[in-house]
Amino acid sequence: MTELVTTLIHHSYQPPAGFGAPQPGVFKASTVFFPSVTAMREFDWKDKTAYTYGLHGTPTTYTLEERLCTLEGGAQCLLAPSGLAAIATVALALLRSGDEVLIPDNAYGPSKALAEGELKAWGITHQYFDPMVPADLAAKITPKTRLVWLEAAGSVTLEFPDLCEQVRICKAAGVWCALDNTWGAGLAFKPFDLVPGAQAALGVDISIHALTKYPSGGGDVLMGSITTQDDKLHMMLKLCHMRLGLGVGANDAEAVLRGLPSLALRYSAHDASTRLLAEWALQRSEFAQVLHPALAQSPGHAHWQALCENAAGGAAGLFSVVFAPRYSQVQVDAFCDALKLFKIGYSWGGPVSLVVPYELLKMRQSWPTHLKQGILVRFSVGLEAAVDLQADLEQALFSSGLSA
Repeated sequence: MTELVTTLIHHSYQPPAGFGAPQPGVFKASTVFFPSVTAMREFDWKDKTAYTYGLHGTPTTYTLEERLCTLEGGAQCLLAPSGLAAIATVALALLRSGDEVLIPDNAYGPSKALAEGELKAWGITHQYFDPMVPADLAAKITPKTRLVWLEAAGSVTLEFPDLCEQVRICKAAGVWCALDNTWGAGLAFKPFDLVPGAQAALGVDISIHALTKYPSGGGDVLMGSITTQDDKLHMMLKLCHMRLGLGVGANDAEAVLRGLPSLALRYSAHDASTRLLAEWALQRSEFAQVLHPALAQSPGHAHWQALCENAAGGAAGLFSVVFAPRYSQVQVDAFCDALKLFKIGYSWGGPVSLVVPYELLKMRQSWPTHLKQGILVRFSVGLEAAVDLQADLEQALFSSGLSA
């Protein structure tokens, strides 16, 4: 007679098929069972026709990848443990010693740190280009250039580049272009179809997305994605992804899947509140400049308008201000400390509003000519009522002694 412990492990019961519910099932596995040795030898981890090992995919991760392809308009998707891990995977898959990568000077800081650290140590050089001057990008592409990173809008300062022209330059030069599409979230514009209805499709080669932000929506998940349309390029990325041993937890994938159905609604709500607060900030004399792509005064507004204005949402939930030069760093820090609803913290896209003061000169080659002088603060607008967030900003300006 079989012992009880063995029966519990090898139990014969199988639940009936056909269970349906709003959320897909969560499958956790490292080991995956094969029906036979022949199947084990024939199943290929490189496609989604079968399962071979938890690291190579489960029904949960396959489902998330396919939904992200739909969101971004891609054909193939890979999941990574964070947005930065997605960026690093692209670099490691496509760049070799002697190659060069070009990065916009307003890019996500850790992406620049990767180039200045590990990539440089491995003999991969980099240059920074002015994202607001397409000619500067064109001039810096050399025979060594293999990859160009793009961002729309730029990190922290939220300039909106002429993304279409940047992509055209990369295509003409025969170099890969990869977009950090976290801000657009697949909603503001379609990275693989930047000019809908055009005779010839214009789009980036790779779109990476920090799912940590809007797709998750809870401020409690770290994950990234790499989406492509080209099967050959996808396989280059996938093989590197496999060799690096990158994977995501089933519960994290579940959390992002749970967030996707409300993504468009949340993005629109973030967007609406942010526009109201940015317009309010324009009227305040404490601020020398307000940075938000939907504002006519903001750098690159015309490019945003051409690409995003008719999209759902279209301007995300971030805006930055440059304080008037009469205020010191100590005073601006006191303003941030005085905020009650806006919490001090990195990231964005969650329900809680956030604030971070930045020392911009430590992040850029030089002070951008399109920015006023002063201390820059970025706000991530959450899902609180805009009227309450405005009141919080007003009380912090007053209590910190900055009110004009």
